[in-house]
Amino acid sequence: MRYTAVLFDLFDTLVRFDRERMPEIEVSGRRVRSSAGLLHALLRDHAPTVGLEACYEAGLESWREAERLRAIDHREVSAPARFRHFFRRLGLDEAALPPGLGQALIDAHRGALGRAADFPAHHGPLLRRLAARYRLAVVSNFDYTPTALDILERAGVTELFRAIVVSDAVGWRKPRREIFDEALGRLGARAADALFVGDRPDIDVAGALAVGMDAAWLNPERAPLPAAVAAPTFEIRDLAELAAILEP
Repeated sequence: MRYTAVLFDLFDTLVRFDRERMPEIEVSGRRVRSSAGLLHALLRDHAPTVGLEACYEAGLESWREAERLRAIDHREVSAPARFRHFFRRLGLDEAALPPGLGQALIDAHRGALGRAADFPAHHGPLLRRLAARYRLAVVSNFDYTPTALDILERAGVTELFRAIVVSDAVGWRKPRREIFDEALGRLGARAADALFVGDRPDIDVAGALAVGMDAAWLNPERAPLPAAVAAPTFEIRDLAELAAILEP
């Protein structure tokens, strides 16, 4: 089949999140990987009663609350909204803190996540070949667009994508059609002429198929397809297998 556009999920598709690259801290006698140490270092001069463990727990609770809200209707909870919950959980009034502190915390967290993203070496050459023939896009469920842009910049591939669409900017997460439609619109491509590549059958495959795109499921562990999800157009173990599909 001849496509004009190829759209990619970001995390665990284009890049792999390696938690072992996150900073290590000790909380309640155990070692954990978290950005909480970075957040605590920025916060302690302005809120000396807030300890590292409280920062860690508040960060975890803000993530859980965001996930709860997202599960209701796939509406995104942005990083600023998450950090407002973080401050409330710590009993802090963000308005009473120095201007820009909230943004500094978000940026510290962003940096830690960016450094934990591993871009496999063989993905770059593949994307460059595809960009010569197809309109490429990234469509990511994530709460802060600058983090996604940082990751792609570190990988040296930002310029290969005609559209980088992140759910915090759209307001909706995959599998909602709004985020797919936004990406297709920016590419000037029809759904019928596009292939979506992602690792989540319930989000990437189901969402792409629902808007009329073909879908390639990246399934390196050979996991069974969930019963409620229609079969993808293709199933691959590694992005390198796209060459056989897109470069016959």
